[in-house]
Amino acid sequence: MTFNSDQIIQEVYAEFEQMIDFVTNEAAYTATADQTERGLFTRLLRMGYQLLLLFFTMRSQMSARDRWGTSDGEQLPYHRDSKRNYVSIFGKMPIWRPYFYRKGAGSACPLDAELSLGEASYSDMVRELAEYLGVYGVYHKAAEILERIFGLQLSSRALQAQMLTDAQYVTAYYQQKPAPDPIEEAKVLVIQADGKGVPIIKKAAASQPVRLGKGQKQGRKKEAIVTTAYTIANAPRTAEAVLASYYDLQGDPAGENASHPGPQHKHIWATLEGKDTALERLADQVEIRDGPHIQHRVALCDGCEALQTRITGYFPDFIQILDFIHANEYLWDVANALLGEESDDRLSWMVTHTRQLLTGQTQAVIEELRLLSADSGTKAAQRRQLERTANYYEPGLWPF
Repeated sequence: MTFNSDQIIQEVYAEFEQMIDFVTNEAAYTATADQTERGLFTRLLRMGYQLLLLFFTMRSQMSARDRWGTSDGEQLPYHRDSKRNYVSIFGKMPIWRPYFYRKGAGSACPLDAELSLGEASYSDMVRELAEYLGVYGVYHKAAEILERIFGLQLSSRALQAQMLTDAQYVTAYYQQKPAPDPIEEAKVLVIQADGKGVPIIKKAAASQPVRLGKGQKQGRKKEAIVTTAYTIANAPRTAEAVLASYYDLQGDPAGENASHPGPQHKHIWATLEGKDTALERLADQVEIRDGPHIQHRVALCDGCEALQTRITGYFPDFIQILDFIHANEYLWDVANALLGEESDDRLSWMVTHTRQLLTGQTQAVIEELRLLSADSGTKAAQRRQLERTANYYEPGLWPF
């Protein structure tokens, strides 16, 4: 079965007239905005289906059907029009295109290559949407969202297969991608590295216990190392400006809390293959982006000494700075332990001690935490948190 382009065009015009009528007829006078918006979206999807089908029909009609020469020099005669399915955001549709075949010489559908159609039936746009959703959530939820919005019915297994297939080409894609133009880059080159535990689900055993024993878990965690590289313009801020911004305080000294430049060409990468693999790849990114246009090199990381040591080894020319957010989270833990999460005094305590961190008084904070820990009135749980935070700050290697 093939399609007549003239007939499709007539159907598109008819669909458009129905859309005009939908928003102007008598029922529209009492319709709600939501009813109208949803009705239009359904009709737009239907029209998109017809227009895309028209595109495929016209390209098929334009294709030659005499014979096709292969790369091996074989001449394949036209055999028939062959059908394949194409799942677009508008729905699943058939594509009929010329099929060339000769026994012993092979077969070909050259229109597939002209249209850049892959072996799978899903369009690049559907794959992109599905994989974008699949990265941030479980596969069955991604399938539910696509069905709810576009009416597409994709199985979790199909989404997983797509993800695994396309993941094979990610590294090659970034390897061939040129570095950003130095003209578009800022003067500060920033790299970041952080570890995150990722739950790994174990394969189910042949016989599962009704209830797990003490210490048994359904899975385990494996550390994912996330690295980032970007450039950013200089934007010096005072400690008071940072405090006003971070704690949403009233007042903005000298307008310093105005909008600040954002990262340029930010590249994020994550791997489960360990710290060295992550940092080796980050070093490749730095190599292609570094140059005379870069005036400062900064490495942000958390308090993991194993990661800090490796960063120093891989990036000796970078100034290593403990990420402020990580450092301040440890202060919040102390404030919660000492004062309680509902205390009205918690914010003022945090502002005071954060100011110390931002003005080079980290050692004073460490000493205060240790004195509080040694106090006889300090509870055991509080003491553990005080020591944990003091130990986190103790190396004194970071320019607070």
